[in-house]
Amino acid sequence: MTSLLPPQARNPLHGLTLETIVTRLADFYGWDDLGQRIPIRCFTHDPSVGSSLKFLRKTPWAREKVESLYLFMLRDQKRRGF
Repeated sequence: MTSLLPPQARNPLHGLTLETIVTRLADFYGWDDLGQRIPIRCFTHDPSVGSSLKFLRKTPWAREKVESLYLFMLRDQKRRGF
């Protein structure tokens, strides 16, 4: 049986920029909580979307953590009915 959905249809990250992900996380958690959840300097010391993007684009392991937290946030929001 062939799927009628495009390959990325079920990927919640598809089509999102890293800037959108970081902005949504910062809006939802706030920089302080985000820095506690992912303790990296760009979130804990003078945080901004720009400085975070600069670091995350060069650091694959940190980007994976951010993407994982974003997926967790989406699941949590769905569970809570947001």
